[in-house]
Amino acid sequence: MSANDKLIETTVSTEQIFNGKVISLQIDTVKLPDGTTATREIVKHPGAVAVLAVHEGRLLLVDQYRQAMGRCELEIPAGKLEKGEEPAEAAVRELQEETGFRCDKLTHLHSFYTSPGFADEIIHLYLAEQLSAGEMSPDEDEFLEVREATLEEALDLIAEGRIADAKTIMAVYIWQLRNTRKSAGNGI
Repeated sequence: MSANDKLIETTVSTEQIFNGKVISLQIDTVKLPDGTTATREIVKHPGAVAVLAVHEGRLLLVDQYRQAMGRCELEIPAGKLEKGEEPAEAAVRELQEETGFRCDKLTHLHSFYTSPGFADEIIHLYLAEQLSAGEMSPDEDEFLEVREATLEEALDLIAEGRIADAKTIMAVYIWQLRNTRKSAGNGI
């Protein structure tokens, strides 16, 4: 038995509450390590991709209204995985749809869970390099504008709260780290 085995919760039952276009919601009854039971509200999500794309020293961002926040938000290109789609394919697709740019080189940087306390959403973060401009083709219900920012401008946008979502903040800090390590002669 590993140390973590003492912490495992066992699912006793699952009740599907909602099944939507992007997410579903379920309530799990779980048996806790001490033998008692509790409920867990779980948001199920198909997963997503996000793209750190820098063109001629400027980060590609999309400005888009976010209903959940009640305001426009500057974010890196991102979107959910389609059924059966590989994350790398989705990253290339989202970059082109949202910015018009295509990339000749795509590198997986990291995959992370957005809110593991209640959601299973995982985001696969990619670095897109060797970019070439093209035509945007956003989803029919997606209205956005492409913006660009230098690293300093992106850091200022974070400080101002104009960039406030975790995936974009993480991408900007990874970009900053890569630049710092390049300057020092180290890569990541």
